[in-house]
Amino acid sequence: MNNSPEQWLNALEQELQDNILGFWMKHTLDEQHGGFVGEIDNQLNIVEGAGKSLVLNARILWTFATAYRTYRKAEYLAIAERAYGYLLEHFLDKEYGGLYWMVDAAGSPSQLKKQVYGQAFAIYALAEYHHATGHTEALEQAVELFRLLEKHGYDPLYKGYIEALARDWQLTEDLSLSAKDMNEKKSMNTHLHVLEGYTGLYRVWKSEELRVKLAELIETMLEHIIDDEGKHFLLFMDEEWNVKSDIISYGHDIEGSWLLVEAAEVLGDEELLQRVQKVAVSMAEATLNEGIDADGGIWNEADSNGLISKDKDWWPQAEAMVGFYNAYQLTEDARFQEAAAASLNFIDSYMVDHKLGEWYWGVDHNLQPVAHEPKVSAWKCPYHNSRACFEMIARLKSSIKETI
Repeated sequence: MNNSPEQWLNALEQELQDNILGFWMKHTLDEQHGGFVGEIDNQLNIVEGAGKSLVLNARILWTFATAYRTYRKAEYLAIAERAYGYLLEHFLDKEYGGLYWMVDAAGSPSQLKKQVYGQAFAIYALAEYHHATGHTEALEQAVELFRLLEKHGYDPLYKGYIEALARDWQLTEDLSLSAKDMNEKKSMNTHLHVLEGYTGLYRVWKSEELRVKLAELIETMLEHIIDDEGKHFLLFMDEEWNVKSDIISYGHDIEGSWLLVEAAEVLGDEELLQRVQKVAVSMAEATLNEGIDADGGIWNEADSNGLISKDKDWWPQAEAMVGFYNAYQLTEDARFQEAAAASLNFIDSYMVDHKLGEWYWGVDHNLQPVAHEPKVSAWKCPYHNSRACFEMIARLKSSIKETI
């Protein structure tokens, strides 16, 4: 692909609107039970009876609220309104507050715990829906969720946030986010997405209480969740921040590098921003040196013995494009620009399903699509790939404007 901003921009606009957003509007509406279907396989067959996750539904709301804010198209607003209405009707716990982790295919609560990761995504989505529409109730709900997290999920002794609580916000032993995750009190992943949610909320609600918590969260991540060399995230910790895992997640490293910069920028703390920018470049450098294949794709994970798998999932590719471009903007180092371009090329060549639409879950070591993984599921959502497009489009438009 040509490195000119105009060509990148055209390709990304088409990918976002025609492929990603178009797919979700065409294939995922649940006409029987309302909202959106819980799972669609790689051949576009709806998986009957699949449950519906808070993550999927909050991410759909965030995606289409952002699409409406960006393009002001009525069809994007309609999907955002559908997602918002479904969240309130089926996921909201009207007795204890917060949102359930899962509902069944018909919309009845099926997993009642309050996963902090899920509450954070709801904050992110509700704040964005308010940002796009001015909807006051959505903002009030986001603020209420923020206060619930601070009351029940925050660790006042060691700082940071615990992974999960029971439905009534009491302590629970069932902490893990998914079957792949460790059952530990704290994780990088939850903190990264609380950061994301709080950043989105602070954009539209400049309160002092939130400013203090967002600043503290950035500091906490710098101190406890990034390794001493400033290269990688530490993935799982106990409540006192003792590290429980040696796995490196290249996708999270490159994603977090730009989300930390975004958070510090929105916060408006210049000294903190400079510290974060330095770490962001260091993390992008480490990912570029260790985590990128010769074909431009980013690997999933490694440990102290090397790569765990040579598969390449969809979401790290999306985050790599933004993270490397962010590092290029911070440094003007052409290697980062080239890495971002290589990410886009890899996405177009291997991740995008040019026949059936959307992106594959990933490719194996032979660059063949992982056929048994779904197109839509509790975790396969329109968020990483659409957000990468939104981010790159905004950054490229800004770059083009500066050169005119």
